Amino acid sequence: MKTMKLGSSSLEVPVVAVGCMRIKSLEKAEAERFVHSALEEGANFFDHADIYGGGTCEEIFADAINMNADIREKIILQSKCGIRKGMFDFSKEYILESVDGILKRLKTEYLDVLLLHRPDALVEPEEVAEAFELLETSGKVRHFGVSNQNPMQIQLLKKYVKQPLVANQLQLSITNATMISNGINVNMENDAAINRDGSVLDFCRLNDITIQPWSPFQFGFFEGVFLGNEKFPELNQQIDEIAAKYEVSNTTIAIAWILRHPAKMQPVTGTMNMDRLRDCIKASEIRLTREEWYSIYRAAGNILP
Repeated sequence: MKTMKLGSSSLEVPVVAVGCMRIKSLEKAEAERFVHSALEEGANFFDHADIYGGGTCEEIFADAINMNADIREKIILQSKCGIRKGMFDFSKEYILESVDGILKRLKTEYLDVLLLHRPDALVEPEEVAEAFELLETSGKVRHFGVSNQNPMQIQLLKKYVKQPLVANQLQLSITNATMISNGINVNMENDAAINRDGSVLDFCRLNDITIQPWSPFQFGFFEGVFLGNEKFPELNQQIDEIAAKYEVSNTTIAIAWILRHPAKMQPVTGTMNMDRLRDCIKASEIRLTREEWYSIYRAAGNILP
C-alpha cells in the first residue's frame, strides 16, 4: 500500500487506516486472521478509542495480534480519549488516566498517536498542554491530534499545546461531504453554501493537519451504507460504471474518491471483512480523473452552482 506523512510529522503511514471499533464482533480466531492478514497487505496503522467496546476492543486487538516487542515495532497505533458516559472530559487528570488504561489494554509502552475524541465544551487548554507534555516526556505518546474539531477549537489548543497537532478525524463520505460542498458553493444562497465547520478542510491543509475521514461508506449519522442502497440509485450506477472501467469493486471506488482529493486524507475503514479491507487498500492504486470525481459528486445529489 502507498504511504504518506502524517501531518507535519516524520511518521510514515499507510494511506488507509484500519479502524478497530468493530473488532469485538469477531471470534478470537477471526480477529487473529484479520489483523495478521491486514499486516500482510501493508495495513499496519490501527485506529482505536478507549470507548470502543468499553475498552475491550483494545484488549481483543492486543491478544489477536499477539502483542510483543517485535510486533510493536511493525505497527502504528492510534487511540482516542475524552468521551465519558454523559459527557466529554479533556481534563489533565482524565487524559493521563485514559492513556494509562489504553496502554495497559493494548499491551504497549507507547502510542504513536493520541487524539482528543470530540470537543469538550469545558476544555481548559492549559490542562491539555500539561497532559501532553507529561505524555511526551514520559515516552507514552509520540504524536498528538484531535477528532471532530473545528479550526478555532484547534487554534485555541495550539495557543497552549507546544506539540504539533498532526491529525483531525472528521466524518466524510461521498454522501456526507459538506466540508467540500461549502467550498464549492461560496457566496451562494443555498443550503450547500452553509459553512458548518469553519472551513476545516482548508484550515487543515494550510496547517499540515491530516484529515482522517471516518465512516467513509455511511450516509447520515450511522444510518447505513450508501453502496448498494436503493436510496441512492444514481450514485450507485455511477460508482458501478467507474468500478467496471477500473475492474475493481464499488468499495474501492468509494475510497478512491476520498483519496483523489488533494488534501491527502487518510480514510479510516471500519470493516472487519478482509476482502473488503483489501478492496479499500486497492484504492491507493487508483487516481480518478477530475471528470470521474465530479460525476460521483453530482450523482450523490450535489448540484454545482
